[in-house]
Amino acid sequence: MQLSVVIVNYNVEFFLEQCLNSVYTALKYVEGEAYVVDNNSIDGSVEMVKSKFPQVHLIENKENVGFSRANNQALRIAKGQYQLLLNPDTIVEEDTFQKVVRFMDEHPDAGGLGVKMIDGKGNFLPESKRGLPTPKVAFYKIFGLSRLFPRSKRFGKYHLSYLNMDETHEVEILSGAFMLMRKDALDKVGLLDEDFFMYGEDIDLSYRIILGGYKNYYFPETRIIHYKGESTKKSSVNYVFVFYNAMIIFARKHFSVKNARLYSFLINLAIYFRAGLAILSRFIKKAFIPLVDITFVLLGLFIISERYQMIEHILIPEELLFVMLPIYTGVWFLSQVFVGGYDKPIRLIKNIGGAVVGTGLILMVYALLSKDVQFSRLIILLGGAWVMLYYLISRTILHFLVGEGYRIGGAKNKRFAIVGDLEEAVRVNQILEQTNIKILSVAFISPGDERTDDKYVGTMNQLDQVIDIHNIDEVIFCAKNIRSADIINKMLELEKYDIDFKIAQPETSFLIGSNSIDTQGDLYVMDINRINKPANRRNKRLLDAVFGLLMLILSPLLVWIFKNKGQYLRNSIGLIFGKISLVGYARIDHASNLNLPHLKRGILNSVMMVDKLNVDKDAIARMNLIYAKNHSLLMDLKIIFKHFKQLDN
Repeated sequence: MQLSVVIVNYNVEFFLEQCLNSVYTALKYVEGEAYVVDNNSIDGSVEMVKSKFPQVHLIENKENVGFSRANNQALRIAKGQYQLLLNPDTIVEEDTFQKVVRFMDEHPDAGGLGVKMIDGKGNFLPESKRGLPTPKVAFYKIFGLSRLFPRSKRFGKYHLSYLNMDETHEVEILSGAFMLMRKDALDKVGLLDEDFFMYGEDIDLSYRIILGGYKNYYFPETRIIHYKGESTKKSSVNYVFVFYNAMIIFARKHFSVKNARLYSFLINLAIYFRAGLAILSRFIKKAFIPLVDITFVLLGLFIISERYQMIEHILIPEELLFVMLPIYTGVWFLSQVFVGGYDKPIRLIKNIGGAVVGTGLILMVYALLSKDVQFSRLIILLGGAWVMLYYLISRTILHFLVGEGYRIGGAKNKRFAIVGDLEEAVRVNQILEQTNIKILSVAFISPGDERTDDKYVGTMNQLDQVIDIHNIDEVIFCAKNIRSADIINKMLELEKYDIDFKIAQPETSFLIGSNSIDTQGDLYVMDINRINKPANRRNKRLLDAVFGLLMLILSPLLVWIFKNKGQYLRNSIGLIFGKISLVGYARIDHASNLNLPHLKRGILNSVMMVDKLNVDKDAIARMNLIYAKNHSLLMDLKIIFKHFKQLDN
């Protein structure tokens, strides 16, 4: 057997399905096999593989054993002359396996091989070719010199950025996203080192292949799409610690004691430097706008107070102003948070509501205060007007200056182009219409060289012209009709355009893409995320807490209604502290491929929306879907009052 493909999966069902579709298309041209090692996923990945790819050699782990150990499980039993480690968030071209096997056959000195990788927007991924991360190289990378001087042989060694990305090169380090190895080389140097749980294992094995007398090659004559980062969130602080600690393990293993100490020092320095940056960046992203809002609101209140004193010729004690005005500001800020003024997308009506609610609360409390701390209702009313005006102006500015994330009313309406035969294009359009994406227009593009139907506005070869004329924001390729190689070629051709790409797999209800090299892969599926919207989450939690408190306060009277009195009291406390919810999904003993948003265990459940007592598993799954897709506070209240006597479940 020529080739064994090994894929380790962890909760990336949609990406795995797309990857396996491309793998089995490419395996038509070489004699090969595919292994999927699942690290205890809970998203339906295993069931999907069993139903759609029964030919896969599936290994089901009962825990997440890490990347190295999982790969080794398959490598120990794989039969191929060449063995490929492949990430699940990748797509290979139809002739990828044929080309890489031929190259390895023609180069008996090759122990390992990597290929040209692009992200979901057609951008070249620099980790396609890498040098050995020696202390010097690591220093240049950590402190940004490699990015400042990418063409320098001294500073650009980490990603070998001085080498032409379109030429074959001998390199030192291969990427674990696509790492092809000769079995004879693995037999000589050993498998992945299981001391590496995740990250660093590809560097270690690449280096050992070279130490074993073989060469590693970067081979750009075939390309793959690597969506990058769906299984792990690479901007997280946890990623920083795991990745750089893996580098320390590598240094201790392969460098001299002196160099290993220097390397460890640099890495530890980098850990705290990068972790600090990650924490600071996250804080700034989350707190910057609220802090600016609080500052401007408070500044406005002081200006209003000063003007009021000048006009009315009165003097308000400064110590009173410096206490009460910050309190007022805090009330208005919390009111904005409570009514959803900081939810995305921006809804100006919520900002107006936050100002009104805050003003009302302040006036009510103000009326109860002693005369010693009352100084002017007019300042409160003018302050409320200022808060309303400020949020309207600031959100409008954010809308025009920042755009995405702060767009009033949500993401802008998009213009789509769908490339595929008409039947498949119409099916994909129907999927789009069932998502929460705002669609301005959809243009159908023929996958061939001719427009075979009047509904097509152009052909795939004219896609650049269609983008220009119709101002297309996003292109969706139908994988049923278009080769992966042609999709990749077109993505590279259109890289100059600021557009997004998605790929629609046949007979599925999802569209996969990625919006930048730094973001995880994203996908469009049917909009089942209503229950996860911030306002719905907040209202659901508020309902649970208030209802739980009422249940506890009224328990001396209500507890006699219920058979399981102890459980009723435990449920009351659980609701108050957020351990459980009043209404959740109905329990189901088989995995669903719908990937419903997570909810706490409910005392009552979604099946109680209907009166039927006996429903099958499919019906339960449908009711859970309906609950997630159409959730509202009213829906929960109807279930609660209809099944009130079951609150002791």
